[in-house]
Amino acid sequence: MGGAAGTIGVVAKSRFTITTSAGRRATINENPSTKYQKGAQSISPNTLTKGQSVLVLGTTASTTISAAQVIVETPTSRMFVTSSQVIPFTRGAPTNLKQTGQIPADWTQGSGTIVGGAAANAATKAALATYPGGIVDRVVKFSAGKFNVHVIGVNWPHHIFVSHKFKVVGAE
Repeated sequence: MGGAAGTIGVVAKSRFTITTSAGRRATINENPSTKYQKGAQSISPNTLTKGQSVLVLGTTASTTISAAQVIVETPTSRMFVTSSQVIPFTRGAPTNLKQTGQIPADWTQGSGTIVGGAAANAATKAALATYPGGIVDRVVKFSAGKFNVHVIGVNWPHHIFVSHKFKVVGAE
């Protein structure tokens, strides 16, 4: 599971594009089981329009997301605001190796189990609310119910760490 937050660009039948705050583009493929909401209300997919801010949760393959859920931002929710902390991807630029917050002491790269479902969606939502701009391609659960949200399409952060209560605790 994964996803991205961004602004809707082109809207076509069964698909649309978004651009993240870091300038990454993603193609969103809709399917009959995709759920749509604006705030707490269910909405029709026909209400999606260019310029709306959305969070898309689903299965990610590079920059294409098969949408399970599309959440349209409301003026009061403002959950996908831009982040000056995210470093947009620049081809050939070195990855920034900084760390912020708490990197769990028991985490090692490659450890854990890839997860999906409600837990992966909640971890993705928390990560993108704090560090919007990239595309989440997987969520890994490791010890004590902690999560490593793996982000592509930005030079930093690459790993966002989320607690078992779905609060971001650190990034690298």
